[in-house]
Amino acid sequence: MDNLSDALKKLKITAVDSTADSLEGCLDCLLQALAQNNTETSEKIQKSGILQVFASLLTPQSSCTAKIANVIAEVAKNEFMRNPCVDAGLIPPLVQLLNCKDQDVLLQTGRALGNICYDSHTLQSQLINMGVIPTLVKLLGIHCQNSALTEMCLVAFGNLAELESSKEQFAYTNIAEELVKLFKKQIEHDKKEMIFEVLAPLAENDIIKLQLVEAGLVECLLEIVQKTVDSDKEDDIAELKTASDLMVLLLLGDESMQKLFEGGKGSVFQRVLLWILSNSHQLQLAGALAIANFARNDGNCIHMVDNGIVQKLMDLLDRHVEDGNVTVQHAALSALRNLAIPVVNKAKMLSAGVAEAVLKFLRSEMPPVQFKLLGTLRMLIDAQAEAAEQLGKNVKLVERLVEWCEAKDHAGVMGESNRLLSALIRHSKSKVSDSCKNHKAVQ
Repeated sequence: MDNLSDALKKLKITAVDSTADSLEGCLDCLLQALAQNNTETSEKIQKSGILQVFASLLTPQSSCTAKIANVIAEVAKNEFMRNPCVDAGLIPPLVQLLNCKDQDVLLQTGRALGNICYDSHTLQSQLINMGVIPTLVKLLGIHCQNSALTEMCLVAFGNLAELESSKEQFAYTNIAEELVKLFKKQIEHDKKEMIFEVLAPLAENDIIKLQLVEAGLVECLLEIVQKTVDSDKEDDIAELKTASDLMVLLLLGDESMQKLFEGGKGSVFQRVLLWILSNSHQLQLAGALAIANFARNDGNCIHMVDNGIVQKLMDLLDRHVEDGNVTVQHAALSALRNLAIPVVNKAKMLSAGVAEAVLKFLRSEMPPVQFKLLGTLRMLIDAQAEAAEQLGKNVKLVERLVEWCEAKDHAGVMGESNRLLSALIRHSKSKVSDSCKNHKAVQ
């Protein structure tokens, strides 16, 4: 550690006038000491006051800049060193260095900024306000052949994309195009996973959803599903889940959903429909959720009901009546509920036997399934007096409704039970049942 003390003194005294060679020797000594004992060395660096000197040395012209940024990146691995780095004014010169062309400087600068701002939304917001997002997106495009720089950009995107304020800035870049281009080149699971971790938070933004669809992400996702659906490898199973979940997320945007629906003729829409016929619970779930998302538009709902989707969903539910997968049950019921919203669909769905299919889940003890079951029935009988009358005569249903009206631990189920009971009475011209009408839940 004597060498370290000497190097720190020499750096501090001669930083302004010393030659690049002597500076590099001192920086090499610091990096060596950090490699041996990062915590202790970092403490000494902090006490020496050299961080303030580094702020003035971080210039694109200096041949030592990459090593200085490397030292900063190493010390900032320690949480106690992050504030001192900020206080020393290191962030502005580091941000400026993201505009230089030297790949080593860019890599070490990215590492330094990433470590200083790690886990701090305040500092990450500061970086966003300083304009790092368009700069990093540009770097990804220019240096896509450099795997270390690419990885640095992806880690930065992953951290920044968690902040809501970042998404608006990302939306004004070509991030979607760059990420999809990069994704298509990847073979290794870990690299794909890293890109997925950036795509998922970004795809929460509706503008970026549409950009990702237009950049061809959906085709990549469908290809992954096709390759991994029959595999029992852990990596493939994880990739199948991530890809199908991301597809469902893309469909949450109105514009991206309509673009993929293409009036019910879209190849993507047709392929996603096949998912509910799969033996994979994950694909059944994603397929049912996708249909529920496509069914957020009356025109889409009418088209899907006219083209036989209801029977496919009922067949799916039949596969999950006895000890079925709760998430699949919930998703299929969600899809049926949405499809039942347009008035013209109600009678068609009732005559197809949807009410009977849904009533098979009355015995379910899972509140999410109960909630969707109730919502689907309520939507089906809206303005359908005959159906309401029939349901009102179903003793098991009425008993269950009366029971669920007291489910104080599950406000959603309790509220939906009250609404369905009220609907049965309102839409039925006959007396529903004494137990229903007189129950305290019906106001």
